[in-house]
Amino acid sequence: MRWVLFLVVLFAGLWVTPPAADAAPEGGRVAFIGVPGLLWDDLDPRDTPRMWELAGQSALGSLSVKAVGTVTCPYDGWLSVSAGVRQAVSRRCGLPPEPIAQGAGAVVPEVPELRATTNGMYAGALGGAVHAAGHCTAAVGRGAAVALADQQGRVDLYASEPAGLSDWSRCRVLAVDVAALVQPYLEDGRLPQEPEAISPEQRRELVRQADAEVGAALDRLPADTEVVLAGIGDHGSVPHLRAVLWRRAGTDAVTGEAGPSIGAGSTMRDDLVVLPDITPTLLGAAGITPPSGVVGVPWRLGDPVTPADLVRADVAGTSVRGMTGWFFTAYAILQVAFYVGAYLLLSKRRRLGLVGTVAVVPACVPVATYAVNVLPWDRSPYPVATLIGAVLAMTATIAAVALVGPWRRDPLGPPAAVTAITAAVLVADLLTGTTLQFNSLMGYTAVVGGRFYGLANIPFALLVTSVLMCSAIAAQHLVRAGRRRAAVAGVVVSGVVAMLLAGWPGVGSDFGGVIAFVPGIAVTALLVAGRKVSLLKLAGFCVLGGVAVSVIAVLDHLRPPAAQTHLGRFVGMVLDGTFLPMIARKLGAMLNTLLSPNLMPIVMAGLIFLIFAVLRPGKVSAGVVPLAFERLPMLRAGLLGALASGVVGMLVNDSGTAVLSMVVALAVPLVLHAGVRLPELAGQEEEPPGDAVGERVATKI
Repeated sequence: MRWVLFLVVLFAGLWVTPPAADAAPEGGRVAFIGVPGLLWDDLDPRDTPRMWELAGQSALGSLSVKAVGTVTCPYDGWLSVSAGVRQAVSRRCGLPPEPIAQGAGAVVPEVPELRATTNGMYAGALGGAVHAAGHCTAAVGRGAAVALADQQGRVDLYASEPAGLSDWSRCRVLAVDVAALVQPYLEDGRLPQEPEAISPEQRRELVRQADAEVGAALDRLPADTEVVLAGIGDHGSVPHLRAVLWRRAGTDAVTGEAGPSIGAGSTMRDDLVVLPDITPTLLGAAGITPPSGVVGVPWRLGDPVTPADLVRADVAGTSVRGMTGWFFTAYAILQVAFYVGAYLLLSKRRRLGLVGTVAVVPACVPVATYAVNVLPWDRSPYPVATLIGAVLAMTATIAAVALVGPWRRDPLGPPAAVTAITAAVLVADLLTGTTLQFNSLMGYTAVVGGRFYGLANIPFALLVTSVLMCSAIAAQHLVRAGRRRAAVAGVVVSGVVAMLLAGWPGVGSDFGGVIAFVPGIAVTALLVAGRKVSLLKLAGFCVLGGVAVSVIAVLDHLRPPAAQTHLGRFVGMVLDGTFLPMIARKLGAMLNTLLSPNLMPIVMAGLIFLIFAVLRPGKVSAGVVPLAFERLPMLRAGLLGALASGVVGMLVNDSGTAVLSMVVALAVPLVLHAGVRLPELAGQEEEPPGDAVGERVATKI
C-alpha cells in the first residue's frame, strides 16, 4: 500500500486553489459596452483614439465568443450575457430584435419566448438579478436591451442611441450596444457565409464609426463608472478571439504597452475569458450576487499583456483552426498509404527493415504537434507555413531519436522511445498549464471554444496509449527476469498516476478520460499477470471508472465556486437539474464524429490491417504481427489495454472516433515495427510468403 500513500500525497500537493476573483466594490456603477465583431487588430491610436485611450486605462484580454454554433452572431452574444450561460437563437442569426418602448423603459417580448426553448432557457438572468437586488437597468441599443432584460423582458430605462438616454447615473447597471462595426456585414439580416465580406478600407471606416459611438457613450458616463468593453460576436463565417477591456479603479496601463491581463477560472488562462464570464463580472462590480444558474465566473487580473500579444493569440488560434481539417486529412492519407505499402512489401517478404523504419514516423507525428509549441511559430509573418514546417521537422527529430539511439538494437527499443517521449511531453504539459496542447493541431484552440485547459480527447488517447504501451514494454523485460509481480505493479502505478493527472481538477480535468483509463489499466495489468479478461470484468472496470471520476467531480464541487473547474460545475448542474441540455449537445457531437471522413479511415485501415494480420498472417503481414505477439506477449497486453480505453473513450467523449483513431495511429505502427525487428525474421527478406516462419505462425493461429 505504500504506492497508494505516495499517490495520495502527490495529488494532495496538486490540490491548489486557483486565485480567487478580485473583490468587487460595494455599490459600484458598471457600464457594459458591446461592440460585436471587434478585434484587437482593429485598435490603434490613429483610427480608434477613444478605445485606444480606454485600453491605456484598462486591463486587457481576449474573449472567446463561442456560444452554441461555430460562429456567434450579435444576438447570440447579447443573449449569452443576459443568461450567464452559452445561449443561441438559431443558425446564422443577426442583430437582436428592436424592443418595444414602454414608458421610459422597454420590453423585449422575445425573452419569455426564448426561455421556453432549450438554447434560450436562461435568458433574463442578468436583468432579473439586478431587479431582485432592488436596482434598475438602463440600456442603449437593441442588444443592450436583450442583455439587461429580466425574465419578463423588461428594461427600466431604454434609448435607441446615446443621445436619447437623459439620465446615465440613475441605474447601477447600464449597457450600450455599438453595432456600427458588424451591421454592414449582415446579409438579409444574418451573418455572411464568407470569412470577410468587405474590404480592409471599408472595415477601417466602420472601426472609426464604432470608436466614435464608444466615445459618445464614455463621455456621458459618470467618472466613477466601472467600464467593461467587449467584442461580443463574430462578423463572418470564421470565428475569432475578440477584444475585451476592463477599466476599474487602480487599473492603469501605459497606452499601447503592457497592462494587466484579464483571466478567469473558466479558462484557467491569464488573458482569456468567455462570454458567460461577463455576467458575474458585471453583477460583482455592482455588488450583486449572481444567481445560481450562471455558469460563468468573475474575471481576475493577471500578469501584464500587450495588445500585440493578444493579436498574436488570435493569429495562432485562427491559423490552427484553419489548418486542422487539412492536417487530419493528410494524416489519414499518410496512415492509409503506409498500411497499403506495408501490406505489399510484407506479403512479398521484401524490405522489412524499410517497413519497420517507416512505421515509426507516423507514430511520431502526434507528439510533434504538441512539442512544436515550444517554438514561436506564431510570430512568423507566415504562421501557417511555419507551423507545418516545424511539425515536419519535429517529427523527423523524434523519429531520429527513436531509431538511432542506443536502444535501437532491441525490437522494443524504438517503440519504447516513441511512447516514452509522447507520455513525457503530455505529462509535462499537464503539470505546467497545458501550453503545448493549447493552439496545437491535435489539441484545442480558444477560437473554437470547446476546451481551454486540461487534457483534450485526442491528447487523452495518446496519453493512455503511450503510458500503457510503455509500461507494457517495461513489463516485458521484468517478466523475462522473473519479476511478474513487479511488472504488474509497474503497469498499475504508472496507469493510475496518469489517470489521476488526466482527471484531476485544474490539471487534466478530463471527465470521460478517467472512465476510459480504468478499463485500459485493468486489461493491461490482467494480461501482464497472465489472467483472462471477460466482457463482464470489462464492464465492471468501466463502472469503477465512473465512480472514480464522480468522486473527483464531487471533491471539485466542494471547493469555492470561483475555484471550481467544469467537473465541479457539472455536479452543480446535476444537483439543480440543468445538465440535460449539455449532455444532449455532447451526445450529438459524439454521434457526429463517428463517421468523420478525416478520422474514420485511420481507424478502419489500422484495425483491418491488425485483424487480418492475425487471421491471415501469410497474406497480410507474413506472420510479423502474430510472431510479435508470440515473442512479446506484453506488447499485446499494452495494445489490447489501449484499444479497450480507446473504445470506451470513443463512447463517453464528445470527440467520438477521434479517440479510437489516435489509439490506433500510435499503437499499430509501433507493434508492426517490433514485429519486423524480431530475430526470427532477420535474413528472411526476398523469400516467398509461404516460408517456414509464416507457415509456423499461421499454424499456431
